[in-house]
Amino acid sequence: MANRRVVILGAAGRDFHNYLTALKDDESVEVVAFTATQIPGIDQRTFPASLAGPRYPEGIPIIPEDDLEQLIIEQNVDEAIFAYSDVSYEHMGHLMARANAVGADFRVLGPADTMVKSTRPVVSVCAVRTGCGKSAMSRAVARTLRDAGLKVVAIRHPMPYGDLHAQAVQRFATLEDLEKHDCTVEEMEEYEPHIDAGCIVYAGVDYTAIVREAEKEADVILWDGGNNDLPFYKSDFEFVLVDPHRPGDELRYMPGETNLRRADAIVVNKQDSAKADDIAAVKASAAKYNPEAVVVDAALPLTIDGGEALHGKRVLCVEDGPTLTHGGMKFGAGILAAERWGAEVVDPKPWAVGELAETFESYPDTGPVLPAMGYGEQQLKDLNATIAAVDCEAVIIGTPINLTRIVDIAKPTVRVKYDLEVLSDTPLAELLADVIERAKQ
Repeated sequence: MANRRVVILGAAGRDFHNYLTALKDDESVEVVAFTATQIPGIDQRTFPASLAGPRYPEGIPIIPEDDLEQLIIEQNVDEAIFAYSDVSYEHMGHLMARANAVGADFRVLGPADTMVKSTRPVVSVCAVRTGCGKSAMSRAVARTLRDAGLKVVAIRHPMPYGDLHAQAVQRFATLEDLEKHDCTVEEMEEYEPHIDAGCIVYAGVDYTAIVREAEKEADVILWDGGNNDLPFYKSDFEFVLVDPHRPGDELRYMPGETNLRRADAIVVNKQDSAKADDIAAVKASAAKYNPEAVVVDAALPLTIDGGEALHGKRVLCVEDGPTLTHGGMKFGAGILAAERWGAEVVDPKPWAVGELAETFESYPDTGPVLPAMGYGEQQLKDLNATIAAVDCEAVIIGTPINLTRIVDIAKPTVRVKYDLEVLSDTPLAELLADVIERAKQ
């Protein structure tokens, strides 16, 4: 039978995982290319032969998603497989129309084809959108499991933006490992808090190889999800976060609704800063679409040293980049801190330079905040130059890491920190009792 020619639509994460778990050894399929979007600088590369396998001795090209129609026509593509996250159903529908209009089928792979089974118990933390507070929830789950006497290893959703061969399996146990692996700001934001808490982190490209390495030193695996993607591993317990600052998004974004429907526990986060009606709205979605799930009430309280000094000051708020861009949030922890301490927020857009200016052009609805984009050296330079140029008296750092460690900020800075607080009467340890018991066997 002739090979079915396939293109995989991705963003340097789920696409590679789907290929390695479901398509690499399928001789009825020939993958002619990956496409790339969302993350700058991840196209015009090659998925290396060392990962692609012997059927692809020259690797597999990665091209811009903008070239999808041309690729389908020129390469006689039979099928486009959608494989990334945090996009609206409307956006995905347009991609389907683009593929169908030039003759290709359109498909999404499901969990049965792509979830890897671990020999250790797995707890997953996922969400319905980027920016719901997964990182804080993951830290809370890790603390709970460690308090039960378990060795926890976190496996983070992929962010392989550099040399894919070198990044196949990565282990992070110290801050020096972040430099060793030449991590981007986005990677450091996810790995550093775990490392600070004494939790080893794995990430990379080949998530079957990754979990086999992690199993050697773990009693339990914590899947720390990215965007609103599904877990890469079959989970013994799935936490899924919803965001009352964006009510209704739990039903409008791919594959967040799938997570909502799959969850064992739905965490209604940010209740300390959200409106009562919006909290009720997301709880209503949980009750309607997954009535069997436990609902966990949670808050994301902020702490900031020296907040009093911000009163009346003109401040620049620097926030997590992906949350503001494809996550669609107009504010974050920095803005909430500025409001609490009576500071005047300065919109950085007039001073943005280089790739940051391009980011604002691509995401014009971003609020008066500066996304901490750091996918490469040039973006870090542009971030530094923009912060220096903004007419402000102080900088509020709302990113998960201390940005001053990697960006030279001459102006006074204050850093906002936040940890998840469970408001429900049922503690996380009780929800995870079966997992804890199995891990101790």
